Order: sequence, then structure tokens, then C-alpha cells
Amino acid sequence: MPTMKDLELFKAAYKTVREILRIKEGENLLITIDSVSDFRVAEEMAKAGEALGAKVMVAWHTTPKGYGKATDPYLPRPLIAACPEADAWIELNNQWLLYGTPWQNAVTNGRTRNLMLGGLSTDQLIRCIGEVDIDAQIAFQEKVVEITKKAKSVRMTNKAGTEVEFENDPKRPFANEHIAETPGGHFLTGQIGWAPKEETINGRLVFDGAISGGGEADIGMVSEPVVYEVVKGRIKEICGAREADIVRRWFEKLNDPNMYIAAHVCYGFNPNARLGFSTTEDERVWGCSEWGFGYQGPMYSGGEPRVASSHIDGICLESSVTCDGKPVTKDGEVVHPKLIDLAKACGH
Repeated sequence: MPTMKDLELFKAAYKTVREILRIKEGENLLITIDSVSDFRVAEEMAKAGEALGAKVMVAWHTTPKGYGKATDPYLPRPLIAACPEADAWIELNNQWLLYGTPWQNAVTNGRTRNLMLGGLSTDQLIRCIGEVDIDAQIAFQEKVVEITKKAKSVRMTNKAGTEVEFENDPKRPFANEHIAETPGGHFLTGQIGWAPKEETINGRLVFDGAISGGGEADIGMVSEPVVYEVVKGRIKEICGAREADIVRRWFEKLNDPNMYIAAHVCYGFNPNARLGFSTTEDERVWGCSEWGFGYQGPMYSGGEPRVASSHIDGICLESSVTCDGKPVTKDGEVVHPKLIDLAKACGH
């Protein structure tokens, strides 16, 4: 029997598999999903893959605790074995396998392409993929990458008090998330991420949007800002109220020095993303900047991953960004003259 938004959901799922993952006939498509996620999404992804001629398998499993390598003890061995055997893998897990052992084995084998859509519900998939003009996003995001990659120095601020500066490493790649047709790790449309030179990252990060770290640090929307004081790419102090205390205790519990090192910075540029539904969507709210600490994947390092026991992300809303002193965004809105019309084409 049809249920609400069946047609819109299948259209979004088909668009994901065909236009973003670009599945080919005969490829092995794995879809992983944990027990707290919206299974309708996995079902429609599987139908889309089947319609496009893929060999499809859905792996539905118990929800692990934590993110990344913290999930390893909870995962069935057949699941760990299956991920690197896939040609294409869509991850729908609420508690991410991202940065864990199966993910690391898959994205470094030179063949598997992983599309991370962690925790997306029916409404989120429709909003963040189904109703997005992918061609317009590609044009806009590629121009943002071009402008940012040329910059030696970058400064980011926001009204909540973020004030951080860093230098780019021209040898490191940019993870420009719109399509996922090459081997390695890919993410939901509307994010551009990269790893600056760690020793040049200095300042204050004020996360007034959301915090996500899995387990007890999976806070979601913050009620009061959580502040990181960062010196040479490493967290020296975590300040704030109750939620800052939760984050601080989580770092202490992990007892891993690599968790305190910046892993990446990202722009959020999905025109339909809304705050408060899941980390995957939160990180793409238009005009935000997002910082990850801990495990650093090869799509950011440009080589071997920097291993850590987990990974944590924080979101600074309505960010102002300058590249070599030239404004790119102001209070979350695009102001660079080469980007304004491209942003309008995306619906923003």
C-alpha cells in the first residue's frame, strides 16, 4: 500500500543512484543501514539500483555505539568483509561506519566508491537531493573550490565569536561533494572540505550550530555555544556550559592525542539543508563552516589517513570567509562577484 511521499522518495533515490553514484550495469551495490535509521530510504535505493542493473545487497544491522573505529566492536564480521568487496557502497547509518575499519578498507582499495548519507530520512533525501539542481550545484561548487584553492591564507569568523586563521596546503586535495563516480569516500551534495596546514590553524572556533561525535558526544543542536581554543591545529581548551563539559569528558574518555588535532574544515552549501535533523544535513546548511577533529581520511590528507579512535564535528553558523583578504561569504551569504549568480542558480 502506498505511503506518504512514496513517489518523491523513489525519485530522490533513483536520482542518487543514477546521477550522483552513477551506478553501472553489473556493478555490486551495497547499502548499509543500522536499526535506528529510516529503512524506507534503503528500500528505495535498492529498487533504484536493481532498476539500473546493479547487483544489490542491503545490510541491515544493530546500531553500534559511537562513530568511526568506535563502531568496530559492534559490527558483524560479514559486514566488515562486505564493504571493500562492493563496487559502490551507500552508507545510510545513523551511527557512522565512516572512518571505521570497513570504511577505511573500502575507500583505500582503489576500486570501491563510498557515498556517505548517514541517517538521512525520507524527507531529508527528498529535500537535500531530490529537490536540488545537481548541475547548478556542480557549477557553483567548482567555482568555490577554484577560488579557495588558490588562496594561501583563509580567515573565518561568525557573529557567535568564531575567529580563526590558517594557510592552505596546495598539495592536499579538496573534497568537493556533488557526484561520487571515482573510487574513495564521498559525501552528500553541498559540502566542500579540505585540510589546511595544521600548524597554521590558530584561533577560536565557536560552534553555535551543532556538535556530532557519536555516543554521548552526539549532541546535535547545541543549546549554548561550545568553544574550542585552537593553537597550531590542536585543541588546547574546550569552553562553554553543560554541553562543553560533555564534549570535554568524551575527549578525556577516548584518551587519544590524535583526537585533538584538526582533521578538516568544510563549507556548507546545500540550498535546502536545515539545521536540527541530522549531522549529515546540519553540516550543509548554507553559509556555515564546519570543523572536524580526530580521524583524518585520505580525501583530506591526500595520502595515508591519520588514524584516531573516533571523529567529532562542529558547526559554525552564518560564517564570514575571506581568502587572501577577499570576501567569499559574509554572515553566511555569498558575496564574491564570481559566485553570486551561480548561487542564485542553486536557489539561494
